[in-house]
Amino acid sequence: MRQLIEAGCHFGHNTRRWNPRMKQYLFGVRDGVHIIDLQQSVPLLQRAMQAVHDVTAAGGRVLFVGTKRQAQDLVKEYAERCGQYYVNHRWLGGTLTNWKTVSHSIKRLKELEERLKNTETLQGLTKKEQLTLQREQEKLDRSLGGIKDMGGLPDILFVIDTNKEADPTGITYPVPGNDDAIRAVKLYCELVANTVLEGIQDEMKTAGVDVGEAEAAVETLPAADGAEDIGDQGDKPRVTVVKKPSRNRPRGPKKADAPAAEPALEAGE
Repeated sequence: MRQLIEAGCHFGHNTRRWNPRMKQYLFGVRDGVHIIDLQQSVPLLQRAMQAVHDVTAAGGRVLFVGTKRQAQDLVKEYAERCGQYYVNHRWLGGTLTNWKTVSHSIKRLKELEERLKNTETLQGLTKKEQLTLQREQEKLDRSLGGIKDMGGLPDILFVIDTNKEADPTGITYPVPGNDDAIRAVKLYCELVANTVLEGIQDEMKTAGVDVGEAEAAVETLPAADGAEDIGDQGDKPRVTVVKKPSRNRPRGPKKADAPAAEPALEAGE
């Protein structure tokens, strides 16, 4: 509760622009601004975090989504920190319902990345052709860069501001809260990222992996492929996050035929 208050999560939208469907989550009005009832938000947030934990502990994928300006950098940062996936530029229609087509675009993105890395291939192209390829690669990367290694549909979505003026309809685990303040968005992302890491740890324990031994090995070895050194964080201890390897193993029925994942968490008023 204190963390939410300090981050300003209790401030809602102006009374002139709000969604009546959020009325049940409001505490009152102050200076023309709705105040969100955090006594409801706290248990709803805990329920959503438990759902994220259960998914990751079972080996599932989490997709962080936040395309508004305040959330773009934070969504990318915390998704990468916990080894998950993200969309922070523009949500492409059919990302969940037409994964086969999206997969073709991801394949094209990877082909462009390989071509642009190959100096021999670039030497045979004019500057204009190189620029055209680079622009196409940048455009695809903005929309698909965060999901290019996902390998299939996500198992759960964490969404900042699912709809304009915060419509909780259709959200499996709605969490009323300020979705405009950077501090509030950062808190949501941090809580979910930590929950994902806890779920991954529990998955490793279930698989018989000695987590303590693995952490000791990480501390004594330099950062390698798949490891990210967060660095010195002031008074906080140095943190090294080991990213999970990409899953290319079969996961039951084809993902193209699987039902679309439902959003996990919606922060907004």
